[in-house]
Amino acid sequence: MCSAQRIIAIIRLAALLSFIVMPHFSAAASDASPAEKPNVVLVLMDNFGYGEIGVYGGGAMRGAPTPNIDSIAAQGMRLTNFNVEAECTPSRSALMTGRYGIRTRQREDLPPRGVWYGITKWEITLAELLEEHDYVSGIFGKWHLGDTEGRFPTDQGFDEWIGIPRSSDRAFWPDSNSFQPDAHPDIRFAHVMSSRKGTTPTELEVFDRKKRRVMDQEITENTLGFIERQSAAGKPFFAFVTYTQTHEPVDPHPDFYGSTGHGSFADVLAQTDIYVGQLLSKLEELGLTENTIFIFTSDNGREGVPRSFGFTGPWRSGMFSPYEGSLRVPFLIRWPQKIPAQRVSNEVVHQLDVFPTIAKFVGATLPKDRVLDGVDQSDFFMGETDTSARESLVIYIGNTLFGAKWRNWKILLKEMDSDTYSIREMAYPSVYNLIVDPKEEVPELNYLNDTWVDFPLYQVIEDHEASLATDPQLPVGD
Repeated sequence: MCSAQRIIAIIRLAALLSFIVMPHFSAAASDASPAEKPNVVLVLMDNFGYGEIGVYGGGAMRGAPTPNIDSIAAQGMRLTNFNVEAECTPSRSALMTGRYGIRTRQREDLPPRGVWYGITKWEITLAELLEEHDYVSGIFGKWHLGDTEGRFPTDQGFDEWIGIPRSSDRAFWPDSNSFQPDAHPDIRFAHVMSSRKGTTPTELEVFDRKKRRVMDQEITENTLGFIERQSAAGKPFFAFVTYTQTHEPVDPHPDFYGSTGHGSFADVLAQTDIYVGQLLSKLEELGLTENTIFIFTSDNGREGVPRSFGFTGPWRSGMFSPYEGSLRVPFLIRWPQKIPAQRVSNEVVHQLDVFPTIAKFVGATLPKDRVLDGVDQSDFFMGETDTSARESLVIYIGNTLFGAKWRNWKILLKEMDSDTYSIREMAYPSVYNLIVDPKEEVPELNYLNDTWVDFPLYQVIEDHEASLATDPQLPVGD
């Protein structure tokens, strides 16, 4: 039995005995001064569905218990109505800036693969915001917000980065027997890249299937080293841990291959739980647990392709769609003694809210020269109120406005076929009650009783469109 198999066996035994593997608070951790700026560890999964981990109905049911990730919920807060944008790049943009991805894309006459795919140089990222408060920021993993000069992570506030600039599916290219590098001048193999602030990124190994298998372990190891260095230096830090799984190709590390007996997806789920456990244990070992905000979430729901085995729980469809399986993902947040433990809420929250909420937690001042779509959820997270500071959001696929959500209602101006992704223009919009009809199967359900809901739903769209029209025109370009 390999080491990973022994680990999985131990986890299963622990689950049977009703114990959860989660860090306790050491004496050193309790010595942290309340006046210290909190560290931030933000774990972002890639195309990771709502129903994968144990506290969202997955875990053992998906072939791999997730006690370490579940422990974040036991010690903190779990949201069941946490919303994101429908695809990787605008989602990461929204998370990093507190602004809908469409705001960066408001530029005319750009080529289809131009700078619009990431964020422009004038956006202010969470790392840049924290930089003003003496934080050291590192990103370990996938960026996908720009890979041209001046638009890498270390150009956008991060002090160090090692990872991949774009999407994980590029790992297929070097091993493909149909790859034709002469097809376009910009086609080339992806490389793992590394850089520090003020330096030009260096290309390291080719990102192929072999490298793909060990990528998330290396992300974990680099994050652990970063945390140790900042702890020794006594510096507050922001660790952005952007795992490359469970984006296709789903390739478990060799130590975990076959460890669950339930296939590659379960093996990757098991390895991810171990990696997250290592991050939690390192914080405990260094006495940083109580002064660290730890977040676990995803950029969007499961892969949309049929060969993906991701699970969106009770929700319809997957990424690139306007349905809940695309937009609703796990969100766990832990900050001992600040965020109440074992709290669960179905209040509406959006990834946009992370930017202003972290700003409030660390005492940062938000930028005043641009529209921010995120709202401060600090009182809600800390239990000062049971009500979210948000009750609505808009839904985009690419640059197209598909609809909006308000409380438990959704309006879709366009529908999409979940299998073919063909778009259906609606003579009259679909309206769903997500409490009554969570799978969005019957738009007419209860509708004649509730025609009043048109008013708040359309108001959300009208207010958003008005905000686009009045958004200050920041420098045109990249």
